[in-house]
Order: sequence, then structure tokens, then C-alpha cells
Amino acid sequence: MSDAATTVDELRQVIRQFVEERDWRQFHAPKNISMALAIEAAELMEHFQWIDAEASRALASDPAKLAPIAEELADVIGYSLALANELGIDVSDAIRAKMAKNRQKYPADQFRGRYSREG
Repeated sequence: MSDAATTVDELRQVIRQFVEERDWRQFHAPKNISMALAIEAAELMEHFQWIDAEASRALASDPAKLAPIAEELADVIGYSLALANELGIDVSDAIRAKMAKNRQKYPADQFRGRYSREG
């Protein structure tokens, strides 16, 4: 199933079922999940270490290199959803709320085409 046909809730259920089938919830304290998430994010970054921005974009057209990147991204998203499951965070609400804050912090008319922490 594609992103267009899969809900966040369905993905959360996939993660929840996987964890429950293995009786791993006992290990899924938010502290542990957040550490695992950081480790997986570092593993994802390794695929981009020492290459420039153009080369990193070119990876999208190289299936052999893209597959392990997709696996690491799946780990990052999986642990993110596991953390949301453990803490009862509604991912859609959290993303919408954060984007509303980002829109105020970085108005498009002031930040189009550039990035700065200052307005």
C-alpha cells in the first residue's frame, strides 16, 4: 500500500501489533524508544556522510543505494510511531500544531528562499 492509501493510524497499528506479538512493550519505555530513535537517525545519516547536497539528491535515482536508506527511514518512523503509541500522542495533531508554530516563526514572505533563525 502506498502513502496515499495508508493512514497514520494504520501504521501505528502495524507497529503496535509488532511490539505486542513479541511482548516488547516491557522494553518500550519512552526513554528507551527515544534513544533507539536517535541511534536509528544516526544510522540514516551515515548514508549521507561525506557527500554533498547534489550527490545526496542523486541517491533517489539509485535503487541499490536507496533501499538501505528506506530501511533506516522506516526504522526512524517506526520508533517515532512507537513513541507516539507509548505516550498517547496524536501524530497528526502534533504535526499540525508544530507547523502552525513554524508558520508564525518563519513567515513565507520573510523566509522564502533563505533560512535564518532570526526574522
